[in-house]
Amino acid sequence: MNREELPPNAPPDAPLPEEGHPPGLMARFRNYFLTGLIVAGPVAITLYLTWWFVNWVDSIVRPFVPTVYRPETYLPFGLPGSGLIVAVVALTLLGFLTANLIGRTLVDLGERLLGRMPVVRAIYRGLKQVFETLFSGKGSSFRRVGLVEFPSPGMWSIVLISQAPSANVASQLPGEEEHISVFLPCAPNPTTGFFFYVPRSKIIEVDMTTEDAATLIMSAGVVQPGSDPQKRNAALAGMANAARVANTAAGLKPAPAKVKVE
Repeated sequence: MNREELPPNAPPDAPLPEEGHPPGLMARFRNYFLTGLIVAGPVAITLYLTWWFVNWVDSIVRPFVPTVYRPETYLPFGLPGSGLIVAVVALTLLGFLTANLIGRTLVDLGERLLGRMPVVRAIYRGLKQVFETLFSGKGSSFRRVGLVEFPSPGMWSIVLISQAPSANVASQLPGEEEHISVFLPCAPNPTTGFFFYVPRSKIIEVDMTTEDAATLIMSAGVVQPGSDPQKRNAALAGMANAARVANTAAGLKPAPAKVKVE
């Protein structure tokens, strides 16, 4: 900026405003603090959730382990994760035994026994179908992401595509078009949401993984899938710099003089 661009009422020896001057101490402190929070926050939360899960499994498994086999019997301190190791080994052994003829016979016997209990039967069958769908790797539920027009026309929401409805449900749905069941997660907690049936033609499939969809929902759209963090930060910095320059120019530029013509 030169002297001609200063306001007309500025003194001759007024200092020129500095453009691109370095931020102050508080601004740098805030930037460093937010940078540290971004780096340490996800790590701390991940470690906390992992520690909570390990202790939760230990609290469930440890009562079933005899005292003579517990690490704290021979060590002066407890060994976190010992219950989790026992649970992993026990489940792997159970899967190995179930794969042979004797194991399948025992599983069938247990299922027939549970099938005779009125209340337990419905709970067991529902949970078994859910676990087989999620962990067998054979189903296609919740492996595809789509868009549906919800909650009103012109507004689109991300859904996880599930299976087609059963025959008795499909026969009661209006229209002749094939329907599909979808789950609409809520932000910022994707474990809650809405489950409903929608015509297949009303779903727009999106080339996106379920992990990216969950991240997009939990961040309320802040973290977009496939976006480059460096390019996004550079774009935000460029917008902020342009806004600062525009505001500075608007504040220093003199207003045009009004001439009254008589």
